[in-house]
Amino acid sequence: MSPELLLTILMFAALIIAIMLGISLAFALGGVAVVSALILWGPDGLFTIVTGVFKYMWMVELAAVPLFIFMGVALAKSNIAKDMYEAFYVCAGSIRGGLAVGSCGFAAALSAMTGSCAASTVTAGLVGIPPMRQRKYKESLIFGSICAAGSMGVLIPPSITLVIIGMTSGESIGKLFAGGMTAGLFIVALFIAYILILTWLKPDYAPARVEKSNLKEKIYALRTVVLPGLVIVSVLGSIFVGIATPTEAAAIGCVAVFVCVLIRKEASWAFMRDCIYSTTTVAGMVIWIMFGAAGFVTVYCGAGGARFIQDILMGLEIGKWGVFIITMIIVFVLGCFLDPVGIILLVLPIFYPVIKSFGFDPVWYCVLFQVNLCMGYITPPFGYNLFYMKTLTPETPIRLIYSSIVPYVIIMVVSLIIMVFVPSIITWLPGIMIKTGG
Repeated sequence: MSPELLLTILMFAALIIAIMLGISLAFALGGVAVVSALILWGPDGLFTIVTGVFKYMWMVELAAVPLFIFMGVALAKSNIAKDMYEAFYVCAGSIRGGLAVGSCGFAAALSAMTGSCAASTVTAGLVGIPPMRQRKYKESLIFGSICAAGSMGVLIPPSITLVIIGMTSGESIGKLFAGGMTAGLFIVALFIAYILILTWLKPDYAPARVEKSNLKEKIYALRTVVLPGLVIVSVLGSIFVGIATPTEAAAIGCVAVFVCVLIRKEASWAFMRDCIYSTTTVAGMVIWIMFGAAGFVTVYCGAGGARFIQDILMGLEIGKWGVFIITMIIVFVLGCFLDPVGIILLVLPIFYPVIKSFGFDPVWYCVLFQVNLCMGYITPPFGYNLFYMKTLTPETPIRLIYSSIVPYVIIMVVSLIIMVFVPSIITWLPGIMIKTGG
């Protein structure tokens, strides 16, 4: 057995054992890194970990993480989200399955404002589940539509994990945002098409709403979308046209959200205190996972582990598409068990050079990588969105929540395959940015 293979087995086995023992991912990654460095190189090896962690600490893009998190927290704690759902309810609720369609659109809009699966899923569930239950919608349709659309929080920008992918790969975060935007909207469109077809074939899944909203009521309801729309435009527009970096755009977004809250007269010291506390808690968790993973990867790569895996992949006689499929399968499996941030920092530095050497478009691959992570949020046994939904409806059997998500996982797999064969779904908007200097 080669030393690199032994290193791979021992380090990843130790990581799995630590996670099974209940140690948080950040400290499991960091602890395995420290012990491995001491065994390999003695006390001097700890400087290797410090170097790897400081590589991320000094990246200015890291400042975008707490800023985007603050945006999401402030929007979730205000009544902006509730008013937005009312607008979607009025505009889409009158068609069969309209509330589920509205929930999908609402969750996607939240994703474009918060960049967080937790915020989009929980908020959409809080405001969307009661009216759908009141209208006698099938439970599987309720939970599946909200869980699936909520997973777009890590794909539709401003996605925290796309920021981390950009930091890890060195690719333009703005171009990743552009690719993630078109990919996310494409998947949401497929979700909506599925809901409409399902409720047309099986009317008992979503009884039609009796009362109808006229055009005047719909226009009046859409007034609540103006302020959130301005937030989205201020953040993504400034990035896509090239007048702001993602970090600068995040700061613009924070100011825009705060102005929205002031206009709505919801700002108070208690509101700001809660937002800052929640932002610090979530950002601390994300950043500590980044630092733990950075230490783990630094030790593993420094001992030759990354080169060992890359040589195996390059030496396989299955062609570049075979290697591509293997990396996608590995990411999908890991997504069922590990936090997306940890997966990005653990495997992307290993896979990314191999993928680039085969001539694949880097932005296209990174967005597909992210689509795989989205599926991890809704796949058992540890899909985060499944447990968010269980928390919102503790009386619901977890088996029902698991089964409700199956059609949407299939849709996401199909969408990923379509985007493999039609890469322009992802690449056309980043291509426009290149031409316009964005």
